[in-house]
Amino acid sequence: MQLGTFLTLICLATLSVATSLLQAESPTYFRVGGGIAADDAAPLPEKIDDDKSLLWKTPLAPGHSTPCVHGDIVYVTTFEKGKEAGTGKLFTVALNRETGEVRWSREAPARKIEPYHSSGSPATASPACDGERVYSFFGSYGFLCYDLAGKLLWEKPLGPFQDEFGAASSPVLVDGKLIINQDHDKDNFLLCLDAKTGDELWKTLRPGFTRSYSTPVVWTEGERKQILVTGALQLVSYDLETGKQLWSQDGLARIMNTTPATGEGLLFISAWSPGGDSDARIAMEPWSEAVRLWDKNKDGKLLREEVDNKEVLDRFFRIDLNQDLGLDKEEWGQYASVFERARNAFFALRPAASSAGQPEVVWEHLKGIPYVPSPLAYRGVVYLAKEGGIVTAFDAKSGDILKSGRIRGTGAYYASPVAGDGKVYLVSDKGVISVLKGGGEWEVLSSRDLMERTVATPVVSGGKLFVRSEVALYCFGKAK
Repeated sequence: MQLGTFLTLICLATLSVATSLLQAESPTYFRVGGGIAADDAAPLPEKIDDDKSLLWKTPLAPGHSTPCVHGDIVYVTTFEKGKEAGTGKLFTVALNRETGEVRWSREAPARKIEPYHSSGSPATASPACDGERVYSFFGSYGFLCYDLAGKLLWEKPLGPFQDEFGAASSPVLVDGKLIINQDHDKDNFLLCLDAKTGDELWKTLRPGFTRSYSTPVVWTEGERKQILVTGALQLVSYDLETGKQLWSQDGLARIMNTTPATGEGLLFISAWSPGGDSDARIAMEPWSEAVRLWDKNKDGKLLREEVDNKEVLDRFFRIDLNQDLGLDKEEWGQYASVFERARNAFFALRPAASSAGQPEVVWEHLKGIPYVPSPLAYRGVVYLAKEGGIVTAFDAKSGDILKSGRIRGTGAYYASPVAGDGKVYLVSDKGVISVLKGGGEWEVLSSRDLMERTVATPVVSGGKLFVRSEVALYCFGKAK
C-alpha cells in the first residue's frame, strides 16, 4: 500500500471515529431532532411484520415515557402501582441497547404518587442523557440525576403539583443546562438547572397559564438560543441564558399536549382541545349570571352541589385554585376567559429573532387536528396523525394538503410519528405499528400488531426502531 493511500485511510478512520463520538455525546431527550433519526441515512426496517426484524423484546413494568437512547444504553421510567390510592414505586431503568438486558434499576424516593389521568401514568416524562449523566423527572417527586452506572449524583424535589392529571412535560438538555416546564392549576414555572450540579440557574414564573403538558423546544436564531414553550392559549419564547421572555404568540388551544416540530425555518404547532372549535365552543356563564342562578346560600361562592353546568362540574377541581371547595369570582373569571380565548388550529409560525421582532403565521388549518400526537416535519413534508388512524401530509412551506388517508391502526393515537431512512413510523394506542414510505404521496409499506397498549412515542436511533408498550420494550432492525 502506498504511503498516501495509507494516510488517507487513517484520516478517514479518524474522522469516522470522531464523528461517531460526537454523535454519541450529543444530548438525547424527548423529540430531540424533532423525532428524526440523527443518522438519517442508517437503514431502518421496512417490513416490520417480518419476524426477523424483531431483534429483542424485554418485559417492563408499565409506563408511558419515551425511551431515551444514548450510546449503548436505553433509559426508560416505570411505575409499579401500589394497593392503596397514591401509592406505588417509580423507577429509572437502564437496558443494554444491543441485547435488551437490564443493566440497572433505581427507585425514586417518592413518598406519595401524584394523581394521574385514567389513561395516563406517573411515569410519563421521558429521561434525558448527555453522555455522562442521565436525568429522570417524576411529577411525584422531581429530578433525579444518575451517572451511567446508576449512581445517584444529585436530586431536586419539586412535586407533586396541583393537577389531577399529573405531570407529563419532559426535561430538555442544551449547553449544559437542564430545562423543565411545569404548567398545572397554579404555581407554574419554567426552570433551568445546571445539569452537572442540579443548582438552579434561573426560574421564570408563568402566572396566568393553566394546565398543559407540552415539552419545550430549543430554537436557535443567529447566536441566540431560545426556549419555546407552548402553553394554554399562548406560545412564549424565553432567552436560554436569562429566562427572560422575548416574544409570544396567541391563538393556541386551552390545553397543549403537543410539542412543536421545526423545519424550513418554521415552527409547526398543533393545538387542539375540546371546546376550541368554532362550531363546538365550551362557554361559562358571566359571574353575575352564575351567582344569580346558583348561589343558593348567598355567600358569594359557588359550591359543587349548587352549580348546574356540566362543563364546570367536570372541571371543578382545576377551576378551584385555592382548593376550598368553592368557586369565587376570580377563579370563575380566569377559567371563563380560557374557554373564551381558546382556539384550535394547526399552523406554521416564523419565530421572531428577538424581543423587538414579531412572529409571523405563514399558513394554518382549522380542521383535522390531533389532541396528543406532535407533528413531524421530515424532508419538506409535515405529518399529522390523529385518532382513527388518519394521517395527513402537508407541504411544509405552503401548508397545502398533499395526502390524507387512513392506515391500519385505528382507534386512539397518543404516540407521535418519528422518521428516518425515508420512512415514517407510527404506533396506535392498541399497539399497531405502521411503516410509511415518506413523502407527499406517502404509502403504507407494512404494519405489525403488538396487541399491547402503546402510549410512548417510539425512537429511531442507529438503524434501530425502539417501541415501548405498556408491558415491554421492543427493538426492531432491518431483517438480514
